[in-house]
Amino acid sequence: MTSTQNDIAAHFRSLHKPGEPLILGNVYDASTASIVASLPVTKAVATASFAIAAVEGVHDDDLTQDQNLAAIKKIAAVVLPKNLPLTVDLQDGYKDVQETIRQAIALGAVGCNLEDVDNHSHKLRTLEDAVHRIKLAMEAAREAGVPDFAVNARTDVLGHGGSIEDAIERGKAFLAAGANTVFVWGGPSGRGVSRDEVTRLVAALDGRLNVILRIGEGFLSVAELREIGVARISVGPGLYRAAMNAFKNAAETLLGA
Repeated sequence: MTSTQNDIAAHFRSLHKPGEPLILGNVYDASTASIVASLPVTKAVATASFAIAAVEGVHDDDLTQDQNLAAIKKIAAVVLPKNLPLTVDLQDGYKDVQETIRQAIALGAVGCNLEDVDNHSHKLRTLEDAVHRIKLAMEAAREAGVPDFAVNARTDVLGHGGSIEDAIERGKAFLAAGANTVFVWGGPSGRGVSRDEVTRLVAALDGRLNVILRIGEGFLSVAELREIGVARISVGPGLYRAAMNAFKNAAETLLGA
C-alpha cells in the first residue's frame, strides 16, 4: 500500500510541468468528487477547504481538523478506486502539522495545500516558522512512506501588507524546504495577483507556481496561464460557487412559480 501510494505521489509531482500545467477542479464532497473523478480528462483531484467549510455550515477559518479530515475521508472513498492522485487542502496544518500529514496520508492523500497564516491567531507566520512547518510536513511524509508527497505551499503575504518581492522570498524558501509548488494568494480583500506579477513569480520560481483561476470574464484564462508558464492551475471554491449560484437560480424559479 505504501509503495503504491508513493508511486502515485511521484506521478502526481510529475504532472506539474511549467507551460503544461496540471488543471484541478476543486471538490468539496463525495458527490462533486464523483463528478470530477469520472471525467476522462481528470488527472488528479483536489479539495477546497472553503467549500468544505461551507458545506459544514461554518466559515473557512472555523473549519476544524476533524471536520476537514472527515470530509476528505468521504472524498477519498470516491477518488482512490479511480487510481487518481488526491491532494487535500489542510489549511495551516492545524496544531500538530506532522500528525495532520500522517492522518491525510492514511486517508490516501499524496499532496496537500499548506498555508503560512496561523489559523488560530490569523497572523502571518514568520518565514522561519513557515519553512519549519513545511520541513516537518515532509519529514512526516517520509516517515509515513510517501517521500514524494507534494506540498503546495501557500503564502498569504500579499494579504498581510507584503509585496511581490516578499512572496518571491517566501516561495523560494518554501521550495528549498521541500515544497513542490508555491501558491501566492492575493488576499480576501481582492488584492489579487496581476499578470505581470504572475510572470515575475514564474521567472523567480522556475515555473513551480500554482495560480487560482477565477471563473468569469476579465481574469487570466487557462490558455494565458499556460503561455506564461505556470505549473498548476486550481479554482479553489470556484466550482462550489458556480454550483450554488445554479442552485439558487433554480430554487428561485421553482419557488417563485
